[in-house]
Amino acid sequence: MRRSRPRLADFVPYAGVFAHGMGQTIVMTTLPSLGREIHLGEFAIGAIISASSLVFFISSRIWGRVSDRWGRKPVILVGLWGYAAGTMVFAGLFSAGMQGLLAGSLLYGLIIGTRMGQSILMSATAPGTAALIADTTTPVTRAAGMGRLSAASNIGSIMGPAIAGTLAAVSLLAPLIFAAVASAACALLIHRFLEHRGQVHPHSRGEGAMRLLDRRYLPYLALGMAVFTGFSVVQQTISFRIQDMLLLDTRSTARTVGYIMIISAVASLFAQTVLVQRLKIQPMVLLRSGMPLLLTSFVLLIFANSLPLFALSMGFMGLGMGLCGPGFTAAVSLAVSAREQGAAAGIATAVPALGFILGPLAGTSLYQLNPHYPYVLTVLIMVPACVMAFRIRQHMHVE
Repeated sequence: MRRSRPRLADFVPYAGVFAHGMGQTIVMTTLPSLGREIHLGEFAIGAIISASSLVFFISSRIWGRVSDRWGRKPVILVGLWGYAAGTMVFAGLFSAGMQGLLAGSLLYGLIIGTRMGQSILMSATAPGTAALIADTTTPVTRAAGMGRLSAASNIGSIMGPAIAGTLAAVSLLAPLIFAAVASAACALLIHRFLEHRGQVHPHSRGEGAMRLLDRRYLPYLALGMAVFTGFSVVQQTISFRIQDMLLLDTRSTARTVGYIMIISAVASLFAQTVLVQRLKIQPMVLLRSGMPLLLTSFVLLIFANSLPLFALSMGFMGLGMGLCGPGFTAAVSLAVSAREQGAAAGIATAVPALGFILGPLAGTSLYQLNPHYPYVLTVLIMVPACVMAFRIRQHMHVE
């Protein structure tokens, strides 16, 4: 019997995380250069990401539970439209700052406030989509399903830096405008073609209100915190490191960092589409394989002083994150019941945001002291986390 070809509808559930992944890497690629254009220091730029991540951390847990009551599709759409609107306002504020229409504390406060407001809404997309995938997979196929979800995000992450690097030659604001338009386009696609799939549990309020530190998945949250904190330190400081080490201007930095991030995203996509999908590796094995790769990347970054070394280290980081991302999400999902998938997805989405609260602040503070210190910190975080990964066992929920 011939296997039927995938329909457009088969790819639609992943459009939201694709747009989100693309938009976030565009922001990460261009924000350091935009910040320096309006005379912000490294710590001030990092604080923008940390403040928005704090809101994302709180909101994503709420949206996960809301998706259990509203359904997955409405929640996903809230996130996409919120991302599109917030990014346009974000770009407008930087434009005003670059033209001298706004400056100082007022401009900085508006930028942080806008990004935090945007995070309240955009944090709905990831838990809504993860819960949808959990609804439509079995325990056996859960890791593969989450791998497809991560792969969609990483395809966006590949396109994001390439788009940012290309459009930055025209204007540093052009990539942000593109991200907003792409998010709106994906929202229209989902609105039109996504069937209202996913379970709705209008009476599951008590069951869905899981504690963040639930013992069933607490060890995975600790591993996820280590992974995403280290990842966020690198993402927030790599632009400064490349610009200062290679003596580039802001536009050249945005282009160079964009192409370096493509290497990381391609490596991550390879891990998710080839290793996770085809080999059907169990979640804890994914974490035990990916975390040493991340450690290797962080060690290389301590000594990186040329473009090839930066590229090599980011390649290792991409492979590591490509294994750790779906491994972490699947491990949390498998630890809870079917009626708790929305809440679990919210928690699994909140942990990366928690890493992005701490990582940018720590990374930029240490970078101002010494450019090597942020990567020393990531190594110190990852070594005990790797040891812990080999000591814990996967918890499986039994109905």
